[in-house]
This record gives sequence, structure tokens and C-alpha cells, in this order.
Amino acid sequence: MSSIAEVKSTTEHKMQKSLEALRVDLTKIRTGRANIGLLDHVQVEYYGSMVPVNTVANITLLDPRTLGVQAWEKNMAPKVEKAIRDSDLGLNPASQGELIRVPMPALTEERRRDLIKVVKHECENARVAMRNLRRDAISTLKDLLKNKACSEDDERRAQDDVQKLTDKYVAEVDKQFAQKETELMAV
Repeated sequence: MSSIAEVKSTTEHKMQKSLEALRVDLTKIRTGRANIGLLDHVQVEYYGSMVPVNTVANITLLDPRTLGVQAWEKNMAPKVEKAIRDSDLGLNPASQGELIRVPMPALTEERRRDLIKVVKHECENARVAMRNLRRDAISTLKDLLKNKACSEDDERRAQDDVQKLTDKYVAEVDKQFAQKETELMAV
């Protein structure tokens, strides 16, 4: 049986992990420069299952504004190209033999707004993750109370602490969003 302290530390650790995942995701949202991590979340069908592009192809930086994608199996090249084109990144890959060139389009005002929508969506997912962690922690605290492993006062205080943790991490998510939005709107 876990204690109140364990519940709080586990919840904080998971919230920290969610925040780190958000930071990694936000670094992949480009600001006009090519980044090989940009295609990490693009999924392609490979023998009946969906896998990330980087598991079926080599992704390289051809120049600051162009990615090179080379599928390890020749028959995968058209599927990889289609997956990149159909992704929410707004990229237009072009095949040159076995190499797929993915040029980064210049960021127009409209494109910047689209990217901000993507950032907003990622941040909202992170907020939802934080709230889910809070819900799980409070549920565990109620179980502790039900099993008489803690007093009602301790459980109430612990719930308040979990809420404060949630508020702290949601504020950090909002800060990340504001930074990324500023970065994207800078011309």
C-alpha cells in the first residue's frame, strides 16, 4: 500500500515527465529551419502496422532548409513520401530516385498561425495529461482514506497539495506555449 508522500512524489515525477515530453515536442515544431526531429511523429504503414518514419528510413539534413529521407527498403519510398505529405506539418516532399527531398517552406503569416494552432493543441494535450495525473492521484488518496491508511484531514491536505502541483505544472505549460508562440511570430 502506498503512502500519501509516495502518491505526491509519483504524481510530481509523472507531471515532470509530461512537461519534458511537451518541451521535446515543441522543439520539433519548426521555425523555418529544418530539424531531423521534425518527422519523428509522422507515421507510415509498414507491413500492416503504423510506425514512425524514422524506423523505416534514414533522415538527414541536406542543408539548413531541406531534409533528406532515404527509405531502407525501396518499396517503402512512395509510402514514406505520402505519409510526410499527409501529415499535419504542411510539407511537400519530392522524390529524386531513392532520396526524398523535404524542403521547408518559408513561413508565411498563415503558416505561422497554423503552427501556433499545432503548438496550442500540443499544450492542451499536456494540460489534459496533468489533469489526468491529478485525477489518478486523488483517486489513490481516496482509496487510502477508504482503506483507513490515512485520516480525512491528511487526505484533504494531500488533495490540496496535488492541486497546487497541478496548478504549478499547468502554469509551466502555459509559459512554454507563450515562449513558442513568441518564437514563431518573430519574423
